[in-house]
Amino acid sequence: MRPTRLEQPSANRKDWKTIRSLLPYLWEFKGRVVLALALLVMAKLANVAVPLVLKEIIDALDQSRALLTLPILLLLTYGALRLCSTLFGELRDAVFAKVTQRAIRRVAIQVFSHLHALSLRFHLQRQTGGVSRDIERGTRGISFLLNFMLFNILPTLLEISLVAIILTTRYDIWFAVIVFVTLAAYIALTLIVTEWRMIFRRTMNDMDSKANTQAIDSLLNYETVKYFGNEAWEAQRYDVHMQKWEAAAVRNQTSLAALNSGQSAIIALGATLLLWLAADGVIEGSMSLGDLVLVNAFMLQLYMPLHFLGFVYREIKHSLADMEKMFSLLAEKEEIKDKPGAGDLVLQDPAVRFEDVNFSYELNRQILFDVSFDIPASRNIAVVGHSGSGKSTLARLLFRFYDVTGGGILISGQNISDVTQRSLRAAIGIVPQDSVLFNDSIYYNIAYGRPDAPREEVLEAAMSAHIHDFIESLPDKYETMVGERGLKLSGGEKQRVAIARAILKKPAILIFDEATSALDSKSEKLIQAELKRIASDRTTLTIAHRLSTIVDADQILVMDKGRIIERGTHRELLAANGTYAHMWELQQQEEQTQLKLLDHSLTPPLPLRPPA
Repeated sequence: MRPTRLEQPSANRKDWKTIRSLLPYLWEFKGRVVLALALLVMAKLANVAVPLVLKEIIDALDQSRALLTLPILLLLTYGALRLCSTLFGELRDAVFAKVTQRAIRRVAIQVFSHLHALSLRFHLQRQTGGVSRDIERGTRGISFLLNFMLFNILPTLLEISLVAIILTTRYDIWFAVIVFVTLAAYIALTLIVTEWRMIFRRTMNDMDSKANTQAIDSLLNYETVKYFGNEAWEAQRYDVHMQKWEAAAVRNQTSLAALNSGQSAIIALGATLLLWLAADGVIEGSMSLGDLVLVNAFMLQLYMPLHFLGFVYREIKHSLADMEKMFSLLAEKEEIKDKPGAGDLVLQDPAVRFEDVNFSYELNRQILFDVSFDIPASRNIAVVGHSGSGKSTLARLLFRFYDVTGGGILISGQNISDVTQRSLRAAIGIVPQDSVLFNDSIYYNIAYGRPDAPREEVLEAAMSAHIHDFIESLPDKYETMVGERGLKLSGGEKQRVAIARAILKKPAILIFDEATSALDSKSEKLIQAELKRIASDRTTLTIAHRLSTIVDADQILVMDKGRIIERGTHRELLAANGTYAHMWELQQQEEQTQLKLLDHSLTPPLPLRPPA
């Protein structure tokens, strides 16, 4: 039981922290909030006054007390109060609507922006489907929490207080005692059972997020599922989470039915006792028939909001549970942050320098060891090596997706950890090995390199990447949709879109990370010539697998197990007869073998010898 006692205060602290985090959004429109609260009080005052006027009407019509006359003024007052209680409530909702919707918008933008500010490490570990579900439920919970907390809990408490005061001042003390005992029993039952039921709600949320994560992952890998005929397997995996969700949902619903039954029993007992007292008062002559109607009307007015209060409390707890994960996303710490007072990167001479760089993704797994090299301005430095040697890590560190664990990276003599990330990344363009596109048009994906670029420059970038003619051959031309992650385009077409995007950005520093790996030999030669042209006046880091693409590099670095083991020009490295020379020989042999196979496939078969 000890862990349970420790968990509860923690959960309550989280709830209050969540509620407090919403207060600044309310105070942004303090005038509207104050007006809405004033309308709320006026609506409740009108609502409480209705039974009082009804009592006077009943007493006026009681023939035992006076001649029967039509109390027109009282009837008009009764109608006006009924109208006001509804009208003020609707005006309140209209006034407060902007506050609620703005809060939802602000929190959604804050979460969205914060997710983009988090490190690459977080995004490599996140589950997209679950995160999107958490945000969806959380924003929906904000709307419920703001509306029902302000406009149901507060007015209900106000109404209960007013009714209790009227019953205490006008009638026997036992009326107030029964009201307060009923309230205490109702609230105690609601709090205890609702807290117990929250475990079912949290389980439902967890299973819902996991099921959605698995569904999104499966649909994104649709072709792989089809290749291996695993549709039934994917459905089974999805159903594992849905079964747990179903079990939690059933227990949630049955426990709710039990709670509602208990609440109704408490209200029914309290209402019966109050009516019994009022009826006894009428018989004894201490209360009029109007008083009996008044007490009954008050009990009906208390019963509905009190019953609704139980529902609202449950839903608020559910909303807080829904918002819990969304706000936990906001609690995620930004691993890479600008230093206080960090200035913009000044690109007087865009030279890059790696000084004794050490780096580890994890404490027990070091990736780079004392890596040092220079990329002079307007020069091209190439990096080669086997898979896992640390080549692509250099690009990630240069973009400052991670901070180095030792040494430093300088651009124009400025340590990149001392400048703003925005200015650093604005100076660097990249063509990655795996070019993932947005599910939008080809034009949008190219223009993403510089969204404010005029159309002429976008088309010019496409021409430079040798994709303009292909785009013009499509029915919708530049407005052709590329599909999820660009899957409607081939690997080479996506690569050329990525190259066009990098060209459009016009960066001072370029990174080619296996930039032509998805292209055929003919396209690769065309693109290589264009890449050399656009890189001629830019500082360039080329990460390559095909050594034939970097023979003209100003310097070639050979990496192995996170260290630079060779460096020099293509000729110097061949003359050294080391690792690079061995890699070159192997690739030349592979290319010769492929050429022989191609020649053999293109050679026409010999004609058949005619029979003798």
